Amino acid sequence: MSEPILEMRRVSKSFFSIKALRDVDLTVYPGEIHALMGENGAGKSTLMKILSGAYRPDPGSEIRIDGEVVHIHGPLGGRAAGIAIIYQELSLAPNLSVAENIYLGREVSRSGLLARDAMQAAVGPILERLGADFAPSTLVASLSMGQRQLVEIARALHARSKILIMDEPTTALSAGESERLFVLIRQLRAEGLAIIYISHRMDEVYALGDRVTVLRDGTLVGALDKPQIRADTIVRMMVGRDVSSFYKKEHDPTKDSMARQSAQVLAAVDLADGGRVKGCSLTVHAGEVVGLAGLVGAGRTELAHLIIGAAQLVSGHVEIEGKPVTIRTPGEALDAGIAYLTEDRKALGLFLDMSCKDNINLAVLGRDAKFGGILDRDKARDRAKKAFSALGIRAADINVTAGGLSGGNQQKVLLSRLLAITPKILILDEPTRGVDVGAKSEIYSIIDNLAKSGTAVLVISSDLPEIIGICDRVVVMREGRIAGELTRTAAAHFSQEEIMALATGVEHVDA
Repeated sequence: MSEPILEMRRVSKSFFSIKALRDVDLTVYPGEIHALMGENGAGKSTLMKILSGAYRPDPGSEIRIDGEVVHIHGPLGGRAAGIAIIYQELSLAPNLSVAENIYLGREVSRSGLLARDAMQAAVGPILERLGADFAPSTLVASLSMGQRQLVEIARALHARSKILIMDEPTTALSAGESERLFVLIRQLRAEGLAIIYISHRMDEVYALGDRVTVLRDGTLVGALDKPQIRADTIVRMMVGRDVSSFYKKEHDPTKDSMARQSAQVLAAVDLADGGRVKGCSLTVHAGEVVGLAGLVGAGRTELAHLIIGAAQLVSGHVEIEGKPVTIRTPGEALDAGIAYLTEDRKALGLFLDMSCKDNINLAVLGRDAKFGGILDRDKARDRAKKAFSALGIRAADINVTAGGLSGGNQQKVLLSRLLAITPKILILDEPTRGVDVGAKSEIYSIIDNLAKSGTAVLVISSDLPEIIGICDRVVVMREGRIAGELTRTAAAHFSQEEIMALATGVEHVDA
């Protein structure tokens, strides 16, 4: 193996009395995809912010690039040292062109005016090398998330970066965009670029990682070479417990099949929207967790939107406890006892600048009001404190803003809001997307406890091990229709192969 391009030694970082990192080592080689894993709060982002210049490490920390000790002061210093970072929330200016974004902070000017033609001419070959299907003059606002990722990568290449840090790069991408990104990442590795890849998705780490470094609670747990990269090993290193305890499923409604059949809570009957969804029917019973699976674009979220009134129904109807109901808006769905957890908690779910307490209480403000509309602050405070305790929300206190929490804790705050209305039916759309493995396990436990209490739960997920681990039945969609249904029994569970056979239309899938 060649000499390392990056060596971080004894890296520590304190924020007042809190020790975020303790003597962490990281070694990365040219032409390597090095996965960095750990739960939210493990120290991954802090370590990368030190490398990119956003934070200064504590005394005694050492960073070497190409064997030379470097002192990185600020993001410009990180860029000068050959380090580029692509954050989960992309840092592009949508009102500027692709070329202007790539040159941002290093613009070319002539006689005091931007030399747009020169910048576009210089950027063109880089975009062509990356296989981009848009021009340097294109406004970033008109690009898809996958195309914007390409702009970020082009900016790193244009700056002649030696080390590229990618933080959860596929969170907002479709399956097709993710596959194209993986091809590009492998191409950049073959060209000698060192890539540090941060992801919670095990399948991505298997597909891409040459080595994995795992952090837990701000310390280095260890590093794994390619042959050692296994799910059980990584999970044990990340959370300090065995993978067998990961999926929490104690409640089994199939043990009382007669009771389950007589307690149908939700029925979607021949729902269609005139476009993606074509005559879909499904049921969910009290105390049952039903999975809704299928490939991206199959119509799963669109079907959920029809159920909760977020999209217009062209045909079909919804029944609750055997009675047809008319639901025209998500507000009417709430009134009918259906709560929906959106897949995009930041844009569509949480108010990030508001406190956790206020986020939790939003759905019940009217119910709690007293004396003609005055907010009952005591009730709101008590409800938030109970939610923090019941769901294990980790934050300094209930008044911390939701935007400052980790992904897993944000998801639990949003769940707390929905549970405050005591729904009969809970629809969860990608409930653990962007959430670390520890928080995933806690959310699975919450789902299992809700089923125990009699709540009917519908889970939409692209994570097949998740569907298999927590669901009693799985309904599979393909091209806007229900392709089939599989049921867990005492004798056997459904498999990934069975689900994919229905999702793809393939009759037989080799084991």
